[in-house]
Amino acid sequence: MKNEPQKALYIPHARLLDPANGRDEQGALFVDAEGRLAPVPAKLPPAARLTVIDRPGLVVTPGLCDVHVHFRDPGATDAEDLLSGAAAAANGGFTRVVTMPNTNPPTDTPDLVRRARAAQTPVSIFPSACATLGRAGKVCAPLEALEEAGAVAFSDDGAMVADPEVMRVVMLRAKKLGRPVMDHAVLPRLQDGGVVRDCPAARALGLPLFPPEAEVEAVRADIALCRATGCALHLQHLSCAESVDLVRQARAEGLPVTAEATPHHLALAAEDIPGNDGNWRMNPPLGTRADVQALRQGVLEGTLTVFATDHAPHAPATKNKGFQAAPFGIIGLETAVAVTWDVMVRQCGMAPLAWAAAWVTAPNALIGLPPPTLAPGAPAELAILAPDDEWVVDPARSASKSANTPWAGQTLHGRAIATYRRGRLRAPAL
Repeated sequence: MKNEPQKALYIPHARLLDPANGRDEQGALFVDAEGRLAPVPAKLPPAARLTVIDRPGLVVTPGLCDVHVHFRDPGATDAEDLLSGAAAAANGGFTRVVTMPNTNPPTDTPDLVRRARAAQTPVSIFPSACATLGRAGKVCAPLEALEEAGAVAFSDDGAMVADPEVMRVVMLRAKKLGRPVMDHAVLPRLQDGGVVRDCPAARALGLPLFPPEAEVEAVRADIALCRATGCALHLQHLSCAESVDLVRQARAEGLPVTAEATPHHLALAAEDIPGNDGNWRMNPPLGTRADVQALRQGVLEGTLTVFATDHAPHAPATKNKGFQAAPFGIIGLETAVAVTWDVMVRQCGMAPLAWAAAWVTAPNALIGLPPPTLAPGAPAELAILAPDDEWVVDPARSASKSANTPWAGQTLHGRAIATYRRGRLRAPAL
């Protein structure tokens, strides 16, 4: 069942999670033929005008929002493009994504922002734009024009704006626009060519080490600039326990700092790297088991409020060269529900409503959008999940053009089976 024409939708039995309204209850859900949530009618529409999804164990949430994806369009569409990336997002339960600007050319012009906003895809694309011209870290990009064109945030993701004076200018201008600065907080001079944290695989392969200080000192510097400018700061893909501590302190101080946890940094540790496999190389790299525990605790206590995938596709030929030669990054949109639900809800006891908030309300708040809800009368924008489903990750069946996942061949528990957006049911897993 794919891309159903507009019909009414009826889900007679599901756990309904609506974090915007604090709702967690068993119930039925009905979407009328105009695409709005409504009370279940006394008499259902005829079968030809109704889609029914009825199976045990379903969870329905508002559509998920991922504020950190790379769709490689323009410039590397052999790895991903807007259509394939959006299809992977929809398969994963997402209805909204924020694309990163490390494209070729970089997204530092209003035309490139408008191009992404105008794309006709199964998810809504909200582009971030470059913080500096060409992502070179030297001169602030034309933030005002980029925001007017539709940019929801500013970032040089893939590289840090390492010059504090340039970053100060970026943050002051972004603050005036009411837009967050998202930072890939890694200081290049401390990373110094490192690719992995110290672990058995690193020692066996003789890989150059990526010290935790490269992230921690970057986080410390970013928070100091947030304090000085008052600009909303979002720290991307944290991997270190000390980074979590710094964010905790900043939020206790009342600073406008948010931070994200990725599924891979929550689930995997450097000690898990199986060998010379480029699909395990990411930036920042996997932390130690102690770092993983600190990240999980940061999520549970509300220090890390946002889940995000950092979906980073690469053409298979580039990832099959071994750990040292492979580019950084893994895909993650289609495995995100399974990994975060299993790790955080099933293993760590996170409340399902809090899990939903980290995928729905917190990311939408970050980019200044009202979140979708399950309230009657609201436009239906839904993720339909099956947390107990078992499935084997087969990259050949992914909607992404790329296959770079450390979960290839593994059995995961939980997945999205459908999304509903703008009057359309997209149900590749039914």
